[in-house]
Amino acid sequence: MAPETVTDPPRSGGRWITHWDPEDEGFWQAGGRRVANRNLWVSIFAEHLGFSVWSLWSVLVLFMTPENGFAYSAEQKFLLVSLVTLVGAVLRVPYTLAVARFGGRNWTLVSVAALLLPTVLAVVLIQRPETPFAVFALLAATAGLGGGNFASSMANINFFFPERHKGWALGLNAGGGNIGVPAIQLVGLAVIGLFTVANGAYVPLLYLPLILLACWMSWRFMDNLAGARSDVSAQIAVCRNRHAWIMSFLYIGTFGSFIGYGFAFGLVLQNQFDRTPLEAAAITFLGPLLGSLSRPVGGRLADRFGGGRITLWTFVAMALGTGLIIMASVQQSLPLFLLGFIPLFLLTGIGNGSTYKMIPSIFAARAEDRIAEGEERETAMAEAKRLSGALLGIAGAVGALGGVAINLVFREAFASAGSATPAFVAFLGFYLVCILVTSLVYLRRPARTTERAAS
Repeated sequence: MAPETVTDPPRSGGRWITHWDPEDEGFWQAGGRRVANRNLWVSIFAEHLGFSVWSLWSVLVLFMTPENGFAYSAEQKFLLVSLVTLVGAVLRVPYTLAVARFGGRNWTLVSVAALLLPTVLAVVLIQRPETPFAVFALLAATAGLGGGNFASSMANINFFFPERHKGWALGLNAGGGNIGVPAIQLVGLAVIGLFTVANGAYVPLLYLPLILLACWMSWRFMDNLAGARSDVSAQIAVCRNRHAWIMSFLYIGTFGSFIGYGFAFGLVLQNQFDRTPLEAAAITFLGPLLGSLSRPVGGRLADRFGGGRITLWTFVAMALGTGLIIMASVQQSLPLFLLGFIPLFLLTGIGNGSTYKMIPSIFAARAEDRIAEGEERETAMAEAKRLSGALLGIAGAVGALGGVAINLVFREAFASAGSATPAFVAFLGFYLVCILVTSLVYLRRPARTTERAAS
């Protein structure tokens, strides 16, 4: 059996693979793995840039100082990054649908090219401190376009890999994309160190050629899968399944924490501990970097020990870390704060990988039940992939909304108490609820088949 059959495109534009069966070991070894990995590596680079652009304003707010003509308060800056996060979260649902409608290769090219708009706008805005805040925030919010890339990338890669390798592949894809957050923060640190805090425009300028390179790589090396299906009906169908909302809730706790803390870390250091832009930038990248690198580890651990178990213990550790952060915040101890906060990022990455592994596992187990009842394997597995692809997009969108909530909670905490302490108390309460939900639904005995799949 040939590993890929490329015929005249069934739709105009693009290169389409008409036969794709990664669950067939012979197909996979004969060439399917090579094709899947090629698409994976380009997808990681494109998603990496998406995360970088989405995180752009979490870096540029460090350049928005009174010395540079900006008179924005801490509350306004938290609102700014919240708006960017919100746009990225909302776009994740339509971006998931776009893969099936236009093809993974075609949509990757379009979505990466769209990053040129917020990047160019950032170059202009950071040099225009006289811009009214409402206009500034509206234009800066276009950076949320980068947040949508995650959903389409994950849905696309979900179709390329067999069930036995999805934890690692999805974790690697997401982790490589997540590294875009610390990467752009390192770029910000380099710009401050080499060119001073007055040259924030250099940060987005450095990304323009990389975006153009990603456009070319998407066009040259990626493929569309004609059999990929993740449509509106799939999203409606999956929303009727209670696991869709349970998993989305848990993903708020993992990815919502990662992106929310990633956007807020520098601002918290500046406003809670009076760090300078250079001092804040020198620390800010460490947390997101660990969270990004640990995401594939979370997927691999879930492959081996079960997503439910890894997710549960991740939330337990996150609760303990948050308790340490509360102590540090009350005592105004920066070393103790970092001792709790940096590992918290690592844990969010592990939890991101384990929760995303749980999603296809739940639907694969459901498909096995249907096969046992007499349904054809090919039909049942295709439906499982279709529904899990839809849920990957929905969970990604809901999880990103958790990042919005985190920044809004920080905003209210500083506005009302002048401290981040109330915010961390709220986050601790949320993690305790996540522990309870994970334990009751996915680890309690006896469990239903779909629930055991995540355990």
